[in-house]
Amino acid sequence: MTAAVLPLLEFTPPTIDYVRLLPFLIVMAAACLGVLVEAFVRRAWRHEVQVGLALVALVCALAVIVTGWGSDALGLADPIGPDQLVGSVMVDGPTQVFWLMLVLFALLSVCLMAERRVYAGRNAFAPMAAAIPGSRAEAEADQAGLEHAEVFPLTLFSLSGMMLFVAADDLLLMFVGLEILSLPLYVLAALARHRRLVSQEAALKYFLLGAAASAIFLFGAALLFAYAGSFDFDLIALRYDHGAAADRLLWAGLGLILVGLLFKISAVPFHSWAPDTYQGAPTPVTAFMAVCTKIAAVAALLRLLFVALGAARWTWQPIIAGLAVLTMLVGPLLGAVQHNVKRLLAYSSVAHAGFLLTGLAGALTLQSGLTEGQFGAVSAISFYLVAYGLATIACFAAVTLVQSGGREATELAAWSGLGRRHPWFGLVMLVSLLSLAGIPLTAGFVGKFAIFTTAWRGGYWWLALAGVLFSLVAAYVYVRLLVTLFFRPSDDQVELRLPGPATAVVLTLTVIGSLAFGLVPGPLADLLGQASVFLRSVHG
Repeated sequence: MTAAVLPLLEFTPPTIDYVRLLPFLIVMAAACLGVLVEAFVRRAWRHEVQVGLALVALVCALAVIVTGWGSDALGLADPIGPDQLVGSVMVDGPTQVFWLMLVLFALLSVCLMAERRVYAGRNAFAPMAAAIPGSRAEAEADQAGLEHAEVFPLTLFSLSGMMLFVAADDLLLMFVGLEILSLPLYVLAALARHRRLVSQEAALKYFLLGAAASAIFLFGAALLFAYAGSFDFDLIALRYDHGAAADRLLWAGLGLILVGLLFKISAVPFHSWAPDTYQGAPTPVTAFMAVCTKIAAVAALLRLLFVALGAARWTWQPIIAGLAVLTMLVGPLLGAVQHNVKRLLAYSSVAHAGFLLTGLAGALTLQSGLTEGQFGAVSAISFYLVAYGLATIACFAAVTLVQSGGREATELAAWSGLGRRHPWFGLVMLVSLLSLAGIPLTAGFVGKFAIFTTAWRGGYWWLALAGVLFSLVAAYVYVRLLVTLFFRPSDDQVELRLPGPATAVVLTLTVIGSLAFGLVPGPLADLLGQASVFLRSVHG
């Protein structure tokens, strides 16, 4: 019997441009080193080593992104093409913009996680997450002063997934990035030092709903593969351009993928996880989750809709517009009846998801702007994300300072009179809440103006008017909190912890940023406008 001779298959190895991927590689390498630190470094030194490693990695990644902004190696004219990483990664202008935002806000979040003297000389994380809440093992771990230093590599792993998520140029890599960013967050949400059962319940809800959303996303990707014969965004777009627009597989797949992405944005009706998870997770983790996860999901949604289905935007824009109205309605209404500050901020995040979808629905062009000095959809949404991130990080940093009996006091009544008793704290909350409300002279006002202008120019004038109306409703939520801070009788049992150096830096930078970008928005707007054009690789 003669053996069958199989023909040799030609294989062309991909050319990997490590220079462009350097920010992602730095974060991923630091996360892997953090795992080794947990295994080999003495327990007494782990926290300092992990904090130092995380901060150095994020600063280096930030420096690489900033210094390579206009260079040929990292510029806009030569993206990673089909022969580099098999066309799966696109490092273009929007990728650099969102990488910059992700690394910057992750750096601020890590500063909050690094505080060690938060609650009665302990940090915000459980001493032994595997122990049963209230058990003897947990009490002994707390008395021994044990700390979870692995929160830092987990955060870096999640950040690396977010960076991959926003740069993915095909559905398969996007799903990989989605899982890398999500799995560490499920663990981090369960690590709160106090209210352990609430923390674990929040993590379980987030995991179950997140796993379902990921499965739905994957099913949608399979349907789009059946439609286009490829996971690549440009080939999906090419298939649509060649007359396959009426295929039901396309719209079924897109609908399922939108469920997975809108879940991460916490848009209605996929928002139910946000209030419980925001309340139960450690507050520094909540800050990281509220800002960075939303940035990554919005960026991925932009790339999917603009690159793969940009030509079909007249079909998906009404769907996005309808979800925007529903989200802008539900978020403020439910936020207005909350009595817990973290849940209030969770519904605030839901409302802001609706405002972001308003800008996406009104996208008239894929360019950075229509004329000089105008916002386009990508640059407007990017500016809004910066304003939202600064204000939200500041609010959650402030939450870590309000304590009663050595524990975090998040009930709204506990915040009565704090702004009057501690003027510096009142100033932080005043600036941050006014920015979230979109009041003039803050970055939030410029962001909302850009979003609503984009929707108006795109023909969705009614959506812009609805956004203005719902902004007034959302403002009531923030005014209610400000009234509690400044005009309610103070509770003497509630104390305000002086911020540590890291928290003080976060509060200072975020407040200055909210005011600076509100008073002088031009430089940031120009920067975002120059790098807000999605590029497409060309296959074949």
